[in-house]
Amino acid sequence: MKLLRYGPMGQEKPGLVGPDGEIRDLSGLISDISGANLDDQTLDMLRTKDPKNLPLVDGAPRIGACVNNVSKVICIGLNYHDHAAEVGAQPTPEPRIFMKASSAICGPNDNVEIPRGSSQTDWEVELTIVVGKKAKYITEADAIDHIAGYCLANDVSERDFQIRRSGQWVKGKSHDTFCPLGPWLVTRDEVPDPHNLDIWLAVDGVRRQNSNTRNLVHSVPVIVSHLSHFMTLLPGDIILTGTPAGVGMGLKPDPLFLKPGMTMELGIEGLGQQSQITVSA
Repeated sequence: MKLLRYGPMGQEKPGLVGPDGEIRDLSGLISDISGANLDDQTLDMLRTKDPKNLPLVDGAPRIGACVNNVSKVICIGLNYHDHAAEVGAQPTPEPRIFMKASSAICGPNDNVEIPRGSSQTDWEVELTIVVGKKAKYITEADAIDHIAGYCLANDVSERDFQIRRSGQWVKGKSHDTFCPLGPWLVTRDEVPDPHNLDIWLAVDGVRRQNSNTRNLVHSVPVIVSHLSHFMTLLPGDIILTGTPAGVGMGLKPDPLFLKPGMTMELGIEGLGQQSQITVSA
């Protein structure tokens, strides 16, 4: 299934994508797409419903973040071999963990703000894991059972804040709108191999990132199991798994950073696409 949230900001309703790409309303069955409704039993119940018997959503409503009430936004750094190489770093023997504020989450096509004082706002397309079941001290073999599905995210980053502002990476990762999420949460049964998906991002029509998730350093089961040994993963938590080469700070000889009025377009095979325009904060 492809689950989504649609409607004005702060008033989103749960929905799913029907067989012809239409949006069908789920608000008569569940209250939201959030951790409370991402367990296997609820997802199995939704699968039994014929989309054609669900209310059709007219028009082209705004699409919100595909998961609501996210308690943690966990990120894995330098997790593509080519990206580590372009920034002159070595892949780490264990997943490198950092966090984004959950207040950074926004809809997949909402405007992205350039923070005040920013000089190096950058882009990062990422495969994102959505946790479906509480996970603590789980094995790699059991990790997939704790995943509700996957989605697309843009890990927007202010590099000057991230690297040179006397702190951990979270300073450069957490501005409002720095985590566009969606358009869909695609349940894990429709993504049989998350390690073989084309992934790309373009800025003002120029393809900057073009890779495949087979280039991940640490796999999805490794990431989920590893994290569960350091924190309890809760239903609805999201895990951004890293970005491939082609970020703005890695472009040579001249890095490129985002300014107001630019457009980012990005996608992952089977998980949909996003499009954002940058604006001043």
